Amino acid sequence: MADSATDAGASYDALLRLAVGVGVEAAGLVRERRRAGVEVAATKSSPVDIVTEVDKESERLIFERLTTARPRDGFLGEEGASAPSASGVVWVVDPIDGTVNFLYGIPAYAVSIAASVDGETVAGVVVNVESGERFTATKGGGAFLDGRPLRVADTRPAPALSQRLVGTGFNYVERVKLLQTAAVSALLHEVRDIRRIGSAALDLCFVAARRLDAYVEEGLNPWDVAAGGLVATEAGALLETHPGVGGRDCVVCAPAAGFEELRDLVARSGFLAARE
Repeated sequence: MADSATDAGASYDALLRLAVGVGVEAAGLVRERRRAGVEVAATKSSPVDIVTEVDKESERLIFERLTTARPRDGFLGEEGASAPSASGVVWVVDPIDGTVNFLYGIPAYAVSIAASVDGETVAGVVVNVESGERFTATKGGGAFLDGRPLRVADTRPAPALSQRLVGTGFNYVERVKLLQTAAVSALLHEVRDIRRIGSAALDLCFVAARRLDAYVEEGLNPWDVAAGGLVATEAGALLETHPGVGGRDCVVCAPAAGFEELRDLVARSGFLAARE
């Protein structure tokens, strides 16, 4: 697209090219460091919500590359790096989405980089570190996997709920996790199966790539959703947020065909806060 994204006239495509270049470099760093061994450096919301030195190193690299290339842009990173925006663009970054997978050597973790303008994501990339797959999207420009267009299934009538594979995740706060566990148990009885992959960014991209039929999770942060959410919606999925049973927003993402039926099941299973 040729739309102006900033006061400097950068296009969404230009922002995406920068994000992809930096994302691929950061993924290479993460991959190399994983082979050298990993240790927990700190915890965040709970003892199982971990940070490694590689998370921090990856975020430093991304911050330096993006702010050097575009010094007027803002930055919001999961591990605390931040900068105000003088251009209208803010980079929203998860340096390793799926840190527990990374720690254990489970090959499902990603670098996620998105550019937002006025709070709306306009370009994003999710790089699957181990596979090297690059999920990309620009606002209004579609979604792609390694350059191949992505489009969610638009089968009408939609498949029965019992035939849908649903991705989910669990919060690190024990109280919220217990509520989610009950909701997932209820959901499991009405769908094909549940997948807990461990990376929200990849889950959303997998909806776009038809590897999942839907995704639901409470307690995500902006860096979890920004790039992967754009990939999913540009591939034709719907993405909604509703008050979750644990007190935080709950994301529901699925193809438009059969979305309302899926959302109703999510509510009935107990993921969402009771309506007044």
